[in-house]
Amino acid sequence: MHGVLRSGFVAVAAALVVATSSGAHAGSQEAAGNWSAAPDCVTFSADWRYTFVTNNCSGTHTLKVVYRDGTDVPSRVAPPGALITFPGHGTTGNEVLGVVVCDDGDGA
Repeated sequence: MHGVLRSGFVAVAAALVVATSSGAHAGSQEAAGNWSAAPDCVTFSADWRYTFVTNNCSGTHTLKVVYRDGTDVPSRVAPPGALITFPGHGTTGNEVLGVVVCDDGDGA
């Protein structure tokens, strides 16, 4: 019974993540400053708590989220198909400006 309940919870959580990602911001990637904007095959969805970044590209990228207030977060490696999580924008009026490439990794 616990295994079925846990499996159901995992399935619902995964569905929510996919639903959140598919509503990804077409957002102002160019507003991300001097960094190279992530390619169009990288999408993101931001809320107050988490920013979900999905690499729909055929290659691995090292990515980072850029925030309006300059919050610095570490870059993360995203292989093809990966969903990686960064902090959200918080509740103090900050904003996620976009996703940038720190290093091209294995290419596009």
